[in-house]
Amino acid sequence: MQYHSIFDSHSHYTDDAFDADRDTLMASLPDAGVCGVMLASASADNSVQSVQLAERYPFCWCAVGVHPESEADTPDDYLHALRSLAAHEKVLAIGEIGLDYHYENYCRERQIRLFREQLMLAQELDLPVIIHSRDATADCMEILREFRPRGVMHCFSGSAETARELVALGMYVGFTGVLTFKNARKSIEAMHAVPMDRLLLETDCPYMAPVPYRGKRCDSTMIPLMAERVAEERGISAQDVLIQTAENTKRLFGIG
Repeated sequence: MQYHSIFDSHSHYTDDAFDADRDTLMASLPDAGVCGVMLASASADNSVQSVQLAERYPFCWCAVGVHPESEADTPDDYLHALRSLAAHEKVLAIGEIGLDYHYENYCRERQIRLFREQLMLAQELDLPVIIHSRDATADCMEILREFRPRGVMHCFSGSAETARELVALGMYVGFTGVLTFKNARKSIEAMHAVPMDRLLLETDCPYMAPVPYRGKRCDSTMIPLMAERVAEERGISAQDVLIQTAENTKRLFGIG
């Protein structure tokens, strides 16, 4: 079936995995039914790359920000760089930002400082945020309760209880190809806890490819596989899921 209104709310097309065929792939997306792509950034330098890529495609927009895993390499003047980039018409959010305690060599205090600084920048610029949280739910939720930002918790892997609290805080919740995995019961339960008007679909490409492409490079044309899983659980059509999640993404990021 040929779907339409596919909006990938979180992608990394600047990643090296796309170096061989980036332009060919991205130029083909509209013919595959993709109406929009949001590019997320991982560092100040990568934010420049995201803006440059978004400039080349009318269906692409981007977020600028410093990922928590980049905390050790972030220059002191990074906020100035992000503030300047955020003035670009293609920049619609700050992200991805947040906390990641997965690996042992992280600095919790520095991650929290960068997260808080970028949340304040988003408030200053009146922009939504794209949040990354891995193995850091308690700290992340405490900070979100304080700031109550407009935004999305991307690649959500938490509990249904946490999903409900994010919605109560006014946020959106993004789901990836994990929804299609055999061991996805926790993600499915969390998805059910999110009202349809707060649910986003994303690839996080080149990662998180859905079944039957698990382990391979992901791209925005795989979003319908996630929509089909949501549709199966919700008792609606996959096309309706795509239309609703595209509307949600446009509403969050202010896309007309």
